[in-house]
Amino acid sequence: MSKTILITGCSSGIGYDAAHGLKAAGWKVFATCRKEDDCERLRSEGLISFQLDVADPASIEAGFNEALARGRGRLDALYNNAAFACPGAVEDLPADALREIFETNLFGLHDLTARAIQVMRAQGSGRILQCSSVLGLVGIRWRGAYVATKFALEGLTDVLRLEMRDTAIKIITINPGPIPSKIRVNSIPHFERWVDWQNSARREQYQASLLKRLYEPSGKKDRFELPASAVTAAILEALEAPNPRSHYYVTKATHAAATIRRLAPARLRDWLLARA
Repeated sequence: MSKTILITGCSSGIGYDAAHGLKAAGWKVFATCRKEDDCERLRSEGLISFQLDVADPASIEAGFNEALARGRGRLDALYNNAAFACPGAVEDLPADALREIFETNLFGLHDLTARAIQVMRAQGSGRILQCSSVLGLVGIRWRGAYVATKFALEGLTDVLRLEMRDTAIKIITINPGPIPSKIRVNSIPHFERWVDWQNSARREQYQASLLKRLYEPSGKKDRFELPASAVTAAILEALEAPNPRSHYYVTKATHAAATIRRLAPARLRDWLLARA
């Protein structure tokens, strides 16, 4: 029987490519999405797909149980990929905006992780991969909410990895950098719901910077950008290496961010990141 993996957030981008790439590599992939329409599309492409909304505890339970049923009680790997962004200056983010993004980007992910650990303990092995980001290593302007969730994920995962050292469960962090995805487009409704930029002290900065990035993208490819398949390659290595690394950095930007975080003094780091 093929090894099984549950992946969240497979409607597009990294999750979509990973689902197809791992299936091609021989894995039995449970490619989950928040919306049934997306699940139906993935099923038409030959994937096993069903709903799992990581912001909904009932959906998490139902989706996880569906994966176990389809895997005959076994789950070899979990890849927590689902996440969204809510751009805006930190001073303009209502607390409820942070609560909402943490529900998806951290709390739902943690719920799935805890469920997977129970199954993996019983079967004697397993791997849990957490999708962090280059923004789990450093922060940049306008991304405070997303950065906060990824920094929290990095810390939670580091501790979990230490705690799982006495088990056969491997805990791994994937850190993508610039990858083509719909995260910008998908962030717009959250920005419009939560950020009152027109009454912000930074209104002119919004108009000169963030609004153009959100609504008028240049279309130019980031010079450090790699296709989603680069992340899939890292995921495959993390899943199949006998002794996987703790972190897999994808794109030169992510490697640079890790170096800056580790070696650069705070003032130099701030100077560099303020220009990002």
